[in-house]
Amino acid sequence: MTVLPDPALAERQQAVCCEDVREVVRTHGPFIGRSLRYLGVPEADLEDAAQEVFVVVHRKLAGFEGRSSLTTWLYGVCTRVASARRRRTSSRVEKLTPEPPDAPVPPEQEAHLERQESRRRLMAVLDRLDDDKRAVFVLYEIERQSMKDVAEALGCPLQTAYYRLHAARDAVVHAFEELRAGEGRA
Repeated sequence: MTVLPDPALAERQQAVCCEDVREVVRTHGPFIGRSLRYLGVPEADLEDAAQEVFVVVHRKLAGFEGRSSLTTWLYGVCTRVASARRRRTSSRVEKLTPEPPDAPVPPEQEAHLERQESRRRLMAVLDRLDDDKRAVFVLYEIERQSMKDVAEALGCPLQTAYYRLHAARDAVVHAFEELRAGEGRA
């Protein structure tokens, strides 16, 4: 005997799921945006990438089993979306405009420029890391996740995560030293 799904039950489950998704967007939206940026999604594509993450969350949140924290699960989704976007954008050709738009400049211009330059340097250094090392470095050093959560998010053994972190730290230090040496010569 086949039991047909109750349409009212399905509708209630959909409403609960939509409420849960809204809460995830409200609570974890900034984390998702930061994670995507640090994972190499270009600034111009951040909103679209975040939207892709929220579509995945909407589709799969009901199946989230809670074996890891929600943040860890979301980071795993961000990692996959960012990786797919980087693959797609490497083959995409951007259309040039005759003139770039004027960017608003805040009153505290110098501090803003310093933050912007620091972010540019960090992103240049992160771009030199392979995806595995980058993901571990971003989660542990920037997002301050526990190494256990990092390993769960990336689906690797704890010792592998520690190894990748150590290698990523070495690569980051080396890259910053190279940048400093290059600026000294300029």
